[in-house]
Amino acid sequence: MTEMSRRLFAELIGTFWLVFGGCGSAVLAAAFPEVGIGLLGVSLAFGLTVLTMAYAIGHISGCHLNPAVTIGLCAGGRFPAKDVIPYVIAQVVGAIIAAGLLYAIASGKAGFDIASGLASNGFGDHSPGGYSLVSALIIEIVLTAGFLVVIMGATDKRAPAGFAPIAIGLALTLIHLISIPVTNTSVNPARSTGPALFVGDWAIGQLWLFWLAPIAGGVLGGVAYRLLGGWKAAQS
Repeated sequence: MTEMSRRLFAELIGTFWLVFGGCGSAVLAAAFPEVGIGLLGVSLAFGLTVLTMAYAIGHISGCHLNPAVTIGLCAGGRFPAKDVIPYVIAQVVGAIIAAGLLYAIASGKAGFDIASGLASNGFGDHSPGGYSLVSALIIEIVLTAGFLVVIMGATDKRAPAGFAPIAIGLALTLIHLISIPVTNTSVNPARSTGPALFVGDWAIGQLWLFWLAPIAGGVLGGVAYRLLGGWKAAQS
């Protein structure tokens, strides 16, 4: 395997883990009778997928697991533009494989209905809390921007070494705690695409927002930290 092939394979595996673990917790365990993990459990599950994979593959690929993160890091001067498209493709493929396996498992339960969403992201009638398109757009942009600031700050060479995965995983947990009621939380176009392809219908129709908003937020956060980091460096 070439170095680039290893990096892309790591991104595929890592994104698979994020979608299978995070969406799997929502679909299989969130409302399980009597011992359901609820929204807090789902939020922790998403955070733990990133935390664990950051330690497992961070040294191989950087553990982006998210097109918005890859593009945001590029905008922030931390990632080469020539590698963005291959990374995004690997991430989307990993998410689709995870969603497919999750569908195969979930459909083994009597009464399962794919129309319930497979943890898909949505707004309006398909928002868990009935929030509008504008609410979804704003929260996805703001939270993805914040996520990029945390990622870039935690991985800055001036930050304490070895703790970045913890900060990033906790940030994603916080993001889910805030926004599951609004959009079911995306901040990740690959995570949104995998389930949407199996749900079809409304999930495909609303998928555009969960590419547009996280990418816009990622670029905003990447540029913001680039300015902030440069200012700090100039003061040191």
